[in-house]
Amino acid sequence: MPSASSHTVAVLLYEGVQLLDVAGPLDAFAAANEYGGGYDLRTASLNGAAVRTSSGVLLGVDCSVDGLPGELGTLIVPGAPDWRPSVLDRDLRQALTALATGARRTAAVCAGAFPLASTGLLDGRRAATHWELARHLADRFPRVQVDADSIFVRDGTFYTSAGVTSGIDLTLALIEEDLGADAARAVARHLVVFLARPGGQSQFSVRARIGQPRTPALRTVLDLVTENPAAEHTLDSLARQVGLSPRHLTRLFRAETDTSPARFVEHVRLEAACTLLVTGTDPLDAVARHAGFGSPETMRRVFQRELGITPGAYRTRFSTTAGSPHRHIPNA
Repeated sequence: MPSASSHTVAVLLYEGVQLLDVAGPLDAFAAANEYGGGYDLRTASLNGAAVRTSSGVLLGVDCSVDGLPGELGTLIVPGAPDWRPSVLDRDLRQALTALATGARRTAAVCAGAFPLASTGLLDGRRAATHWELARHLADRFPRVQVDADSIFVRDGTFYTSAGVTSGIDLTLALIEEDLGADAARAVARHLVVFLARPGGQSQFSVRARIGQPRTPALRTVLDLVTENPAAEHTLDSLARQVGLSPRHLTRLFRAETDTSPARFVEHVRLEAACTLLVTGTDPLDAVARHAGFGSPETMRRVFQRELGITPGAYRTRFSTTAGSPHRHIPNA
């Protein structure tokens, strides 16, 4: 476990990085210094010049990569919405390889997994990235075991995380490793974020994430389930409604949505239950019935498996008195 005293945290900046990928982890580490941390925060670019972020903000740096200490405690690799230039930049790849090899741990935020993967250091390892980019990462770097759902993943001394705000989740986990749960909890309170978010990447609805499949019959099935989660949606009944065999419908699901009919139905019902829990006051048995689970016990098992939290705890955590719930929607 690395010591937080005299622990250098370096963020490697390059053209087009996402501003929040940089600011989120830095602010979390800076807050940790108020609770016993000893993080020495540095920013560096390849040549020491300022870089332009994807939002157009110009970021100055402390030094070039050559000016960083020989041994880093933590190397942070932010991502860029347009990840392609980063994996083609030979100088960036060489600098990143040298820094990551010498760092005690390396953490990539969101699309930062792409330049890190280009070094080969993630080969054979599990890695996370934003769910919209997971397939691109897997296609570009087939030796990387891409996890499209986790908020962040640790494999050895390498850490990777999902969408931009998950860089804060990841940093809190690193702070907990260094300083313990109490300090990490204090930082989370200071930043007004959860110490550990339940579930996986959940920014968008199940139906919206799948998009529009090519096959009209499959689109019809998706809409039928989404419009009425509580209806009987067995494989046989769904196939019958669109004039397909169950086997053919299953093949279409796999080919065009990368999931199964049963899993899609379950996630739509989970999404419906999440909404009912945080926008209403119905008892759990009514929520389970309206969402299509049938019984509170079935609903509880799905919540525990998919989100790591009970329906009752979910309602308590995400309901608001202002009537604008924080929606935590599962992945398909």
